[in-house]
Amino acid sequence: MNDSQRLNPAAEPRLEYVTCASPGGLHRMAYWEWGDPDNDRVLVCVHGLTRSGRDFDLLAARLADHYRVVCPDVVGRGRSDWLIDPSHYVIPQYVADMVTLIARLKPARLDWVGTSMGGLIGMALAAGLSMSAAMRPQRGEFGLDPARNIALGRMVLNDIGPILEGEGLGRIVDYVGSPETFDTFEQAVEYVKTTSEGFGPHDDEGWRALARNVFNLHEGRWVKHYDLRIAVPIAQQDALVLKGGEAILWAGFESLREPVLVLRGEASDLLTADCLQQMLQRNPNARAVTFEGVGHAPTLRAADQIQAVADFLLE
Repeated sequence: MNDSQRLNPAAEPRLEYVTCASPGGLHRMAYWEWGDPDNDRVLVCVHGLTRSGRDFDLLAARLADHYRVVCPDVVGRGRSDWLIDPSHYVIPQYVADMVTLIARLKPARLDWVGTSMGGLIGMALAAGLSMSAAMRPQRGEFGLDPARNIALGRMVLNDIGPILEGEGLGRIVDYVGSPETFDTFEQAVEYVKTTSEGFGPHDDEGWRALARNVFNLHEGRWVKHYDLRIAVPIAQQDALVLKGGEAILWAGFESLREPVLVLRGEASDLLTADCLQQMLQRNPNARAVTFEGVGHAPTLRAADQIQAVADFLLE
């Protein structure tokens, strides 16, 4: 599975920022934007735990003629601010930030691609929208126009489901807060290869691209792009918290009324085959594609992965 597509050097995304709020104060979230900024058909692509919005460069370039493609750097990553209080590096805060971003984008149609953590954010957002719609008091003639409320369209969940597998989470926690630094970029590339075996085979330029946006040169050393404190709330979660989170995620997943595509790496330790089957049974709008030779998670750089997502979104 070689990286079969390369970006046109002239086809670079626009970097924008939106100001969001947390209990600790205000912060800026960066987002990378492709396509016509006036296109009200919006695709939001949200990355995994330690990744960045630039993970979607090839997919965004493929879809930019059809969508305004928006790829945020979740707070604490990439070009976004770091939070004052690390306890706020949790899914509810990320959902709140996405709501602020969506309010700025004003989409007439909103589709979603979420890799790993990005999929959790999407399902949690769906749960929040569903609960709010059910519980909000009616305001009669002074109520808001329902057509202007946020509504999710098609969703792609990349190697993630509502069940949070402890073994896979444990593997991720082991390296998230580890402060590796390197003398050379090539050493950083080798580190990414070692810790990201689940991404599957990539050619040399593919691995370099996957490392390029997650390591920064700082004072002569190559350092991780994200706030290492994002590991703090993950390490503090217990089984009871995880179960409560799973219930919310299932509610969000089951509330999705438009087609859902679930991608799975055949060797994934975070989305099991059993969880995938439950997802297909519990939401009749869901379908699945499994990629051989890949674990957690498909990078959406290979031609077959990009084509599967594009075919689903554009059908």
